[in-house]
Amino acid sequence: MSDIRYETHGRVRLITIDRPAKMNSLDFAANDALVEAWRAFDRDDDAYVAVVTGAGDKAFCAGADLKTYTMDFARRPAPEFRSRFTNGPGFGGITRNLDIFKPIIAAVNGFAISGGFELALACDLRFCSPNAAFALQDAKWGFHACDGGLIRLPQIVGLGHAMEIILSGERVDAEHALRIGLVNRIVPQAMLLATTLEYAQMLAKRSPLSHRFAKEVIKRAVGMHMDEALRLESRSFHDIGLTDDLAEGTTAFRERREAQFKAR
Repeated sequence: MSDIRYETHGRVRLITIDRPAKMNSLDFAANDALVEAWRAFDRDDDAYVAVVTGAGDKAFCAGADLKTYTMDFARRPAPEFRSRFTNGPGFGGITRNLDIFKPIIAAVNGFAISGGFELALACDLRFCSPNAAFALQDAKWGFHACDGGLIRLPQIVGLGHAMEIILSGERVDAEHALRIGLVNRIVPQAMLLATTLEYAQMLAKRSPLSHRFAKEVIKRAVGMHMDEALRLESRSFHDIGLTDDLAEGTTAFRERREAQFKAR
């Protein structure tokens, strides 16, 4: 049985890290399976939105399974690992070198620690349960985050909050995460997955091309000069104006009905 479950819910894909006995930490095999799940979602023209979560009620993902990582490091030459993690997808797949411009929601059902936190940061929205806890603990052990934590966290919560989380290595609970904008919603544990899937189904009724074009502009505009970023936005708006989905959306508006988008 795979440690990564991939399920279809209409236009939504549910990706579950199924290693609850290991706090849903990822060894190399599970990480590779998760990368393939993301690639399957990206390639699937019928998949509009993804939800990622962890099995059980204790952890979303506690990062890397360090015992197996240490064993694999000992067996493989250093250049192979440098190439794997620098040139290939990052931890959890979407943290680096795997751009997906469809919406992705994290249902954080417990601990999101180190690489697990970075996986949640790489998602577009984060819903969490009241027992969720977030931390980049690297500073306690002599290193720092390397799968997007140093880059994405300041963009999401601002520099001051990010510095506090990164430099201290301390955990952030759900209420504090909501206050600083780290999560979008807190949902009771028993309702978290259903609520997140319901929200994903709502997103799946919106224009998928609008989502993809907008997400790509938002991601690519980070760090651009304002004039360049505005040109990128304008070009994207022009391109989406040529799609069948825009014609369907405007027709549905005139006819006072729900649009039926085809991602064309």
